[in-house]
Amino acid sequence: MIGRITGTLLEKRPPQILVEVAGVGYEIDVPMSTFFHLPATGEKVSLHTHLAVREDAHLLYGFATDAERRCFRELLKVSGIGAKTALAVLSGLNPDDLAAAVATQEAGRLVKIPGIGKKTAERLLLELKGRLDFVAVPAASVVAAGAGDDVRDALLALGYQSREADAVLKQLPAGLSVSDALRQALRLLVKP
Repeated sequence: MIGRITGTLLEKRPPQILVEVAGVGYEIDVPMSTFFHLPATGEKVSLHTHLAVREDAHLLYGFATDAERRCFRELLKVSGIGAKTALAVLSGLNPDDLAAAVATQEAGRLVKIPGIGKKTAERLLLELKGRLDFVAVPAASVVAAGAGDDVRDALLALGYQSREADAVLKQLPAGLSVSDALRQALRLLVKP
């Protein structure tokens, strides 16, 4: 099993990169979250890897962090989820966000990822429940599990970006009603 690769980054062709290690070039598929944090070509790169051996191919997947790789492996254990879908999920959500979505059972966050429909999102939430314990979910992201989606939708309707809405939801205290959570979210967003 190839667990880690350190070498020179030769090419970047999303979602694949080419890393040279001791004269051998390894083609590695990476999620976009890892891709965006790669150094410039010609520089040294180190990735956690997962090797998938199939009848027709040996495929190598790379990740910036061990948490990403562990999430990828847990995603592969979900029925009907293959490597491409697992990479898509990790391209759309980092491990913390994925763990928070599973903890709060927010299918809405998963449905926004290309290739993930409502049924797939529900299956992911069901089968991943309790399996992402290695990712520390900030208590604030589990805030108002019931209010989170409503507040996020309201913020999006008001014209805020998804990343702004997600960031402010993580700052809210637990146990707020939808109206109180929205009021506090707006206060946080308006602060200079």
